[in-house]
Amino acid sequence: MSTSDSPFADLPAALVEEVLGQTVEVAKQLLKSFQEVRSTREQLRHALVERQMIVSESSLGYPPAPTTCAADGSYAIERLLTTDMVAAAAVAVEGLTPPSEKRHWELPRHKTFVAAEAHLEDTATVLRAVMLGEELDLVRKAPHDLVLLDGTLTLPIIYFNQALNKAPETSEKLRCAKEFLDRCEAYLEAYCELLRSPRSDKQYAALPKYSTRQEIGRELDWPNSYDDRGMLTLLLNPGELTKPRDLEQPKNDRGEVTWHLNTARLPSAIKERAAELATDVIDALQKTRIFYYKPHPWLPALRVEVAAGIADNCHRLATVVQGLKQQCATPSMLEPYPIYLADRTVKALARALPAFRQVTTQRISEQYSGDIGEVFFAMHGYRSDTGR
Repeated sequence: MSTSDSPFADLPAALVEEVLGQTVEVAKQLLKSFQEVRSTREQLRHALVERQMIVSESSLGYPPAPTTCAADGSYAIERLLTTDMVAAAAVAVEGLTPPSEKRHWELPRHKTFVAAEAHLEDTATVLRAVMLGEELDLVRKAPHDLVLLDGTLTLPIIYFNQALNKAPETSEKLRCAKEFLDRCEAYLEAYCELLRSPRSDKQYAALPKYSTRQEIGRELDWPNSYDDRGMLTLLLNPGELTKPRDLEQPKNDRGEVTWHLNTARLPSAIKERAAELATDVIDALQKTRIFYYKPHPWLPALRVEVAAGIADNCHRLATVVQGLKQQCATPSMLEPYPIYLADRTVKALARALPAFRQVTTQRISEQYSGDIGEVFFAMHGYRSDTGR
């Protein structure tokens, strides 16, 4: 029997009873919050309408059904006795295609990286950046009208900056650090294209599942306990979206935007080009737009992040909106179909890594001339670290 079938199997009975007792008070608090929002829904919605912050999808027009795909990535680290076995993967999945679609997308539609690494604290930091870089490179090459990214557009700059600080000093010890440095330029080029979306026939959009943003809520003085996505799920009617607005930027005490990519430690061969791309990335990120869209009654509001060139062009924005609506085809998935499928695919990597380790152990054992017990001790897994 799996843990999902019997979640309390390994817990003391007294602990379970105590936690269940505490959920009564939690339920009361949440019920009170829901009732307050329900009672003031019309008032809160009126404030949105009065400020002309709600747009109907019908006002944008109905462009031809776009072809769609989505990309997602994951990484896993199996902590062994003598080494770490690491894997990262990025996959791209096509959405529900229009009946007339005939274009061909060459295989493979995935990127993988597997290696045995030394025990270092920075492995996860760099490996995560490799995963995300390959994910961006995949979406850049996708031959589709609408390309979706599972996550926020601000995540790559955070992960890349962490890796730019760690990879140069660990490149002689970590294969993933060397891989990041070798592919750094391509990753930044892909990120820059995603943020700028220069081609009118190709729209990029990022859809973070979880968001604590309160750009609209602070402006309209909403309760602090609700983020924008949660509140707009209750306030927007199906087929409505909020008017695109600027992405909130992190700023210091002087009001200066604090996005940063540290390219100073990169090898001289790529430092100049990487610095140029870093400047372009930061400039494009400051022009990013966001909006919330509720395609169907059964869906929560989707937070959508796009380039200014998309948000400011009615036809391109309509293409994104119609593409999202068509990909949210069933109540069983609370997100667009290709994002849902890509997410399921990459999550399987972490579950499969122990099996990959067992295969590797068997191949070592077949050729090892010493005591085979030494191999099994060395390849014994003590802990797994995973992420997306």
